[in-house]
Amino acid sequence: MIPLRKNRDFTILWGGQLVSTIGSEVSGLAFPLLVLAITHSPLRAGIVGFANALPNLFFYLPAGALVDRWNRKRIMLASDGIRALALASVAVSLWAHALSFVLIVLVAFVEGSFGVFFRVSESAALPQVVPREQLPQAIAQNQARQQGAGVVSQPLGGFLFALGRSVPFVADAVSYAVSFVSLLFVRPAFQEAREAPTSRLRSEIAEGIRWVWNHRFLRTTMFLVAGTNFAHAALLLAMIVRARELGASSTLVGAMVAIASAGSLLGAAVAPWVQRRVPPSSLIIGSIWLWAVMTLAMFLVHETLLLGVCFGVQTITGPPFNVVLGSYRYLLVPDRLLGRVQSAGALVTWGAIPLGSLAAGFLTQDLGARPTFLVLGAVLAAVAAAAVSARVIREASTLDAPATPEASPAAAG
Repeated sequence: MIPLRKNRDFTILWGGQLVSTIGSEVSGLAFPLLVLAITHSPLRAGIVGFANALPNLFFYLPAGALVDRWNRKRIMLASDGIRALALASVAVSLWAHALSFVLIVLVAFVEGSFGVFFRVSESAALPQVVPREQLPQAIAQNQARQQGAGVVSQPLGGFLFALGRSVPFVADAVSYAVSFVSLLFVRPAFQEAREAPTSRLRSEIAEGIRWVWNHRFLRTTMFLVAGTNFAHAALLLAMIVRARELGASSTLVGAMVAIASAGSLLGAAVAPWVQRRVPPSSLIIGSIWLWAVMTLAMFLVHETLLLGVCFGVQTITGPPFNVVLGSYRYLLVPDRLLGRVQSAGALVTWGAIPLGSLAAGFLTQDLGARPTFLVLGAVLAAVAAAAVSARVIREASTLDAPATPEASPAAAG
């Protein structure tokens, strides 16, 4: 087996997505900065975040079934092309002095919608590009890609926004074009050979939902991750609002978020080592408690960069946490069901993100950013207590069992 770094197709896929992720992170920071600059309303900034994440509630289930039916690479190519055009429209509207809040919301929704299809396709395709034995390492490298991009893109996003409000959106459109081209050079098919489906789409969606629901570990972690995603989606906007209250510039806001991403990059670097040596139960429970404590600590912070440090300490355990859960999923789920099982879980886990963004808008508008940290810390503490009380989490074993692709999920819990 060749080392993962010498896997040509994985390297091309990884590199293209690195560029795309940097672009997405740049525009992700630029969206709330643009709305706050135009409207001076944290609530409207929360509405844009809600619109961007709302497709997680609507499209994950059909996306999962369609990804298991259609050509996954073509779905990814179409998603990149449409998102490039959507982001470019924001820049064009700014240049023409015709940008409206409605257009910002619409572009955020389109970007989030096709992001759902891309994520489900990429995740389901990974076992076709990487040998099963190297999947934990590949997941860790994808985590490093995500977090390394965050280290670069957050200060870059603030800097580009300071250069011009349209610049971050042009950068993201170009990054999607780079991703589109890179996909053309990846050789393997992104799915196993399969027969034309004979069942109805609704039945295939239901099969994926049943698979997740009947597996106790996947079902329990799905709800735990939903709780943490809700809190972290709200936390990011609360941090930006708090930084603005402290008089931080857009560049300093970007530096604050970059510090948080640096913690994730460190976590991604040690994730394979942690995954092999730390019991999953200790990693899952300990991570959530750490997130709760550090969120509560933000209430006491009065420096912008120190907010980033608090979040950065949290994010160190994020990549190992994700590697463990992702490895379990690839171990347990057959390829023909990967899209549907992942989308069924993501409906809940990613579906919590728009709710968190919307909650952050209301909380920061009505209570202010500092009390919002207390509310979110309490939410994470409740999730941590739920993890401790779940027997299937306390007894989670290491990932040393052989893959049994068609095993019944009802027997696995």
